[in-house]
Amino acid sequence: MITNTALIERLLRYVKIDTQSDEEAVSQPSTQKQHDLARLLYKEFCDMGVSAHYDTQHCYVYAKLPGNEPAIGFVAHMDTSPACSGRDVRPRIVENYQGQNIVLSEQPAAAPVVMRTSDFPELLSHIGEDLIVTDGTTLLGSDDKSGVAEIMNLFEYYTSHPEIPHCTICAAFTPDEEIGRGTENFDTEAFGAKQAYTVDGGKLGEIEYECFNAASAAVEITGRSVHPGDAKNAMINAALVGMEFIALLPPSDRPEHTEGYEGFYHLTGMEGDVERAVLKYIVRDHDSAKFAARKEFLLRSAAFINDKYRALAGTDVLRITIKDQYYNMAIPMKDHMELITDAQKAMRQLGITPIVQPIRGGTDGAALTYRGIPCPNLCTGGYNFHGRCEYASVQEIEKCAELLILLAAV
Repeated sequence: MITNTALIERLLRYVKIDTQSDEEAVSQPSTQKQHDLARLLYKEFCDMGVSAHYDTQHCYVYAKLPGNEPAIGFVAHMDTSPACSGRDVRPRIVENYQGQNIVLSEQPAAAPVVMRTSDFPELLSHIGEDLIVTDGTTLLGSDDKSGVAEIMNLFEYYTSHPEIPHCTICAAFTPDEEIGRGTENFDTEAFGAKQAYTVDGGKLGEIEYECFNAASAAVEITGRSVHPGDAKNAMINAALVGMEFIALLPPSDRPEHTEGYEGFYHLTGMEGDVERAVLKYIVRDHDSAKFAARKEFLLRSAAFINDKYRALAGTDVLRITIKDQYYNMAIPMKDHMELITDAQKAMRQLGITPIVQPIRGGTDGAALTYRGIPCPNLCTGGYNFHGRCEYASVQEIEKCAELLILLAAV
């Protein structure tokens, strides 16, 4: 088997490559720097002697290692979240973690960046493990470069041991997953597998085949600037109108107050002044009817604001654009539960306790499942995604890599 050191060194190389995607872009990839990792992965496949294809226009990398049928596929994304910088990532390993708070950065001295067990009690489940962390200035990028590294390790294992039988193994590395566009130009023929797993989860043992229904919402508000000395019954302050809109949405329906199957409205960005304001939301719910109701509530809230200000403005002051992003894959996955059973069986063989639970997010697998490639999600060993306190467990990454090898075995 490929040494553990090689697997972790591979991951540390990958996270140092800035691949942050951009939700404002219309092109794919949304950022050209995602090609930096794609080119490296394509070269590494070629160096292994693996048949690979690099879509240089849209930034997808596909690979296939022939073996017994049926083929099994593995998918991971190369981009990192726009929510936190992925530039100049400086990973380090906290060896033999013993339950202490982890100081990521002592600068600035007045407000050091500390990962506290009181904030992240999951840390205490990793006592005795080696944890990969950041320097407190960026995210780590374990989401989803841990998945990328584990899939590359899978290919290196079987190319290094041609005497060991395996299924035909297909891989796909995608751009722009973090902005909901990971399968926008996905080539199912180039991929080659009719069933697959995304390797994009977190805690060791997680198997996920239910996800949110997801939409984005953009709220644009047009105000009217008037000298404050003459503003009575004339000024319309777009920034304040935006705050009125925010106040219409239930505070209990925010991510920080929800769990399990509970949905939410998440304000991801806002900017504005008197003349113009913009609010960006993501909308999530596992239940299709509740998802539809959430979108309808946003439209009714927009109508309420417009009714309130129409007489003064002479027109609508608020425009809302809602776009569906992906849907809960639970319904089509019900006909392919053998993928879940296989993953559970493989985990138990490795001494891993399977944890079947809904994803409080989404993966490329949701879209692929609706395109006829059932694709549940597997763990990678990473935690606290999309922020400076992201970390990954070396030992869990190694176990996840073993899981892929076992799933591809005959």
